[in-house]
Amino acid sequence: MKPLEAAPLGVREADLREADDCARIVAFVEATQGATPFHLPAWSLAVQAGCGQRARYLIAERADGTIVGVLPLSEMRSPLFGRALVSTGFGVDGGVLGDAVEALASGAWDLAQRLGCPSVELRGGAAPEGWASDDTSYLGFARDLAADDDAELLAIPRKQRAEVRRALGFDLDVATGTSRAMQAEHYRVYAESVRNLGTPVFPAKLFRSVMTSMDADILTVRHQGRAVASVLSLYFQGTVYPYWGGGTAAARGLRANDRMYFALMAHARARGCTRFDFGRSKTDTGAAAFKKNWGFTPEKRLYAKRSDGPAREVNPLNPKYALMVRTWKKLPLWAANAAGPWISRGLG
Repeated sequence: MKPLEAAPLGVREADLREADDCARIVAFVEATQGATPFHLPAWSLAVQAGCGQRARYLIAERADGTIVGVLPLSEMRSPLFGRALVSTGFGVDGGVLGDAVEALASGAWDLAQRLGCPSVELRGGAAPEGWASDDTSYLGFARDLAADDDAELLAIPRKQRAEVRRALGFDLDVATGTSRAMQAEHYRVYAESVRNLGTPVFPAKLFRSVMTSMDADILTVRHQGRAVASVLSLYFQGTVYPYWGGGTAAARGLRANDRMYFALMAHARARGCTRFDFGRSKTDTGAAAFKKNWGFTPEKRLYAKRSDGPAREVNPLNPKYALMVRTWKKLPLWAANAAGPWISRGLG
């Protein structure tokens, strides 16, 4: 655990194999405003186990050993998308947490240079001085949960409320759980959903690793015994994060996604949650409009980068990926599921 920077704070790379380091990080994360599940060591380790991208976790400490800031990083290496240190890999947040923004950013850049990574990407948190920042590409959506189903319906704007009521009228069954069977069912639905969007599916091992190491479960909507929509959600400090969700082609006509998210709100309340974080969406997309229709107020997400040369670009809305997206949508599902995990493990 070699120090990366000595002043004004000691910044070092934590050893996530050490229980003491992990416990101290978790305690700091749970006590610090702005923390997300993507700041937990468990997320970094799940990404490492599920995608083979090495976890690198920086902590800033005072002389007495008090942690004052953390920065989880994933060492992304891909023959298609290049190399970068990303905070955090496969997360929508996880930038610098705590007060040591400049010290940790400097430590991350030093580490990137040693590892041969030409760029560092931070998702969320404050932007370090001199880094390129972007607060226009992504929006976040979160709000408090209502007291019960009736109040939740009233909290949804009228047009979307009608869609939810319509969904409640269909013959749909809702199941929740964590079993391997439910994980496999969720993966089948999610894989079809992202193929239809033109995006490679993540490795199934990533989902299994997250389910094993984090507070997470799956909610699935079935029609006549067949899963048509499913979501894997994370839970952290009273907030539910519906993270990997989607539906099959049949879901649209059945309003299964509307049923799914409304059911998740009730499920999360029963688990003691008071807040619903709908995650990020790209600005001016259908996903962002969908979340607005549910009564969520968009908030800008701040991302920051530092690069030695051109930064990698993995945004599927980038025009250079347009042909790839159109082609991917046309692939047979078996082909997309075979090739997707190999490609996507380098996206981060």
